[in-house]
Amino acid sequence: MRSEGYRVAVVGATGQVGSLMLRLLRERRFPARETVPFASERSAGRELDGGLIVLPLTDETIEGFDLALFSAGGSTSGEWAPRFAEAGAIVIDNSSRWRMEADVPLVVSEVNPEALDLLHADGRRGIVANPNCSTMQMVVALKPIHDEAGIERLVISTYQAVSGTGRRAVEELLAQSHALLNDREIEPPQEYAHQVAFNALPHAGRFADGDDHTDEERKLMNETRKILGDPAIRISATCVRVPVVTGHSESVNVQTRVPLSPARARELLREAPGLTVVDDPRSASYPQAIDAAGRDDVYVGRIRRDPSHERALDLWIVADNLRKGAATNALQLAELLHARGLLAGVPAPGASTARSAA
Repeated sequence: MRSEGYRVAVVGATGQVGSLMLRLLRERRFPARETVPFASERSAGRELDGGLIVLPLTDETIEGFDLALFSAGGSTSGEWAPRFAEAGAIVIDNSSRWRMEADVPLVVSEVNPEALDLLHADGRRGIVANPNCSTMQMVVALKPIHDEAGIERLVISTYQAVSGTGRRAVEELLAQSHALLNDREIEPPQEYAHQVAFNALPHAGRFADGDDHTDEERKLMNETRKILGDPAIRISATCVRVPVVTGHSESVNVQTRVPLSPARARELLREAPGLTVVDDPRSASYPQAIDAAGRDDVYVGRIRRDPSHERALDLWIVADNLRKGAATNALQLAELLHARGLLAGVPAPGASTARSAA
C-alpha cells in the first residue's frame, strides 16, 4: 500500500448495495486514497454524494486499482472481475458468479477468514466471493455450534425481505401496500410472480429447468457446505419472500453430531463475534427484522430443544440483508485483506505465515 492509502473501485455503485459500500468505506475509515464508482453506460458521468463521478467499465478505466468491490450482477462480474484481477486488483464480488468455483475463496469474516490464504496459492484468480445474504447470516450463527458439536443436518425456512431483489421490488411492495390500504386495485406485479403485499411467496429466487428448488435454496445448500468446510452436512431449504423491506429472517433446525444443550448453545453464541443473542421469549424478546435493519450484527434467539430429536435445536436468525448480508461483509473482507497485507498485489507463497500474523 502506498503511504496515502489504496485505490478502490466500486462496481455497481449506483445500486442498493454499491451505494452502501461507498458509504461504509467512509464510515469504517477504510484506508483508501481514492474511491472510484463504476456503473452502466447510462449512469456514466453521474455525480454521486460526495462529488464522486461515475465511470463506465473500459479497459482503460479499470487500470491501477488495488481493490475492486463488485455488486453489479453475475454477467458483469463474470466479464469484468477477471479483468480487474489481471490489472492487479483484488476483487471482492457480491454476485453468485464465482462462489462455487474451487479456486475462489467464499468467505464470511467471522466464520472462515483463513480461506483468504487461498489467494497465496499459484494459479488463483485474485477474486474473493461474498456469499448469498441468507447463507451469510446463517453461517455466522452456525459456526460456533459446528465447532463445538458438529452439524449433521439442517432444515431451513427463510423469510426474505424484498430489498434482496432490488429497489424496484421495494417500490412495488410499497405501491401495492398503499393501494390496498386505500381500497384501490394494485397494478399487475412486475418483480414477482404474484402480489407480495400482505402475502408470502414460497418462491424466493428462480427455478432452473428441471429443478424443483429455487436458486436461492440451492445457494443455501451449496454455499453453507463450502464455507463450513463440511460437504457431509445434509440440508433442506425453503426460501419465502415476505412483505418486509429490509431484514431476512430464518427458522433453522440444527441436528448436531453430538448432543448440545440449548444453554450451552446460548453460551457459545453469546461469545461468538458478530452475533447478538436476543432470547427471552416470555417477555416477547427475540430477533426482529425491524430491529436488525441498519445494524451489522446477526441476531439469534428462540434457542430451544427440538422435542422430536435429542440432538436437534431450533434457532431464529435475523440480519440486515443489505449490510451484513452484502456490503458490510465485503468491507470486513477488505479490512482483513489489508490487515494481512494482501492488497499490494498477491504475495508469493511462503509469505502467508507472516502476512496472516499481521
